[in-house]
Amino acid sequence: MRSLTVRRETWPIKGSFRISRGAKTEAEVVVVEIASGDSVGRGECVPYARYGETVASVIAQIEDVRTDIAKEMTHQELQRRLPPGAARNALDCALIDWQAKATRTPAHVLLNLPPPTPVRTAFTLTLDSPEAMAAAAAEAAKSFGLLKLKIAGGDDLARVEAVRHAAPHARLIADANEGWSFDDFVRLAPELARLGVALLEQPLKADEDEVLETGKTPLPLCADESCHTHADLPRLRGRYSHINVKLDKAGGLTEAVALIREATTQGLRYMVGCMVATSLAMAPATLLTADADFVDLDGPLLLKRDRQDALNYQRDLILPPSPALWG
Repeated sequence: MRSLTVRRETWPIKGSFRISRGAKTEAEVVVVEIASGDSVGRGECVPYARYGETVASVIAQIEDVRTDIAKEMTHQELQRRLPPGAARNALDCALIDWQAKATRTPAHVLLNLPPPTPVRTAFTLTLDSPEAMAAAAAEAAKSFGLLKLKIAGGDDLARVEAVRHAAPHARLIADANEGWSFDDFVRLAPELARLGVALLEQPLKADEDEVLETGKTPLPLCADESCHTHADLPRLRGRYSHINVKLDKAGGLTEAVALIREATTQGLRYMVGCMVATSLAMAPATLLTADADFVDLDGPLLLKRDRQDALNYQRDLILPPSPALWG
């Protein structure tokens, strides 16, 4: 019989983290532990208000399957029991970690994935004034070759110009988090292309992005809020070149693997992304990076501190997680 433990944790952020929808100074996460004998599997998720989630609602979803977990529910069966989202992610990752520990089989072997290798991550610049973002870019570019800028319309051209001037050799991703209007897109996308932005992420609201089918875009576009699971892929054709795969949106590593495999067959490329969270949330996502065009797993670097047995970040290089952390 397996036991289930679920708890809420709060991790302070360095300064504040601001995107088009608002700012926060803490990362609130939910941690799941599944134990049997000497084997303990862990998973972490970030409830996200944009998707109608709260810490309380996510914990309630997890509690709803407590009996099923005790009765040896597998991570495959979990896909049918809970919808995609943060709760299923924490449980899915914990079940995979538990199975890896119990069978002494690495998680990547269980999932038929390549073994994790060191991977380079982007570093995210929080939404701020052009001057503040330029200063942050100049400092980050000392260690990171790929910078991700949070933007929101308005002064975005000044922001990107300032960052490009401060970090002339860095690759840039611009992430609007649904913060642009279509007029913003028409006005700003060509300017971002001129400034060498490699990828523009989710410029329009997810339920308004059909206008992206109207013609060619001046730079590659990535679906984030518009893409959660493989069921979303048909509506993305002709709108985006890339998708941002996040475990909390997909509802865990199991669906994220299926999403990537299906997207690849449809000619879509992908980024592996994250929420602001600890190394426990990032570790499972490192298994997805082998063929990713972009990796954005810098969540722990935005925190004031990380958990024990954290991922080893060497400048922009993430080393594979230790079994003590996950997998």
